[in-house]
Amino acid sequence: MRIGLYPGTFDPITLGHIDIIQRAMALVDRLVIGVAINRDKSPLFALEERVAMVEAECAAIQARTGGEIVVHPFENLLIDCARDVGAGIIVRGLRAVADFEYEFQMVGMNRALDASIETVFMMADARRQAIASKLVKEIARLGGDVSRFVTPPVVEALGRKYG
Repeated sequence: MRIGLYPGTFDPITLGHIDIIQRAMALVDRLVIGVAINRDKSPLFALEERVAMVEAECAAIQARTGGEIVVHPFENLLIDCARDVGAGIIVRGLRAVADFEYEFQMVGMNRALDASIETVFMMADARRQAIASKLVKEIARLGGDVSRFVTPPVVEALGRKYG
């Protein structure tokens, strides 16, 4: 069984994330969505809220693809999380050249820690490449319309957070 790990903070999950998840399902038998507990990022949504949003969004993808998606919160090293879930592939989304430099360093470090786990980069669909959770939150906080960047349940969740 080919198991992939797609890690992120998912604060909140966006249409860009969903695009990567859908396409990653074609590469693996089981996709583990690693929801990171990253205290340095001070997430807007609590871990439980982020996990619930990811699970809700992935239920439809799973039903459509017939593949298996598991949502797994983690706070340890990414490479240790990959080992914990049995992943041989780490899936990373790239939006722009700026992402690549950071991701390139991460791959080097991860390969030094465990060369048996490969990293696969996927570009989000061109219509989704500019979407970043940070920008979605800023637009929502300032009263803008984020419905082109996230699903309706996420729009509602952002509305509850920002009133």
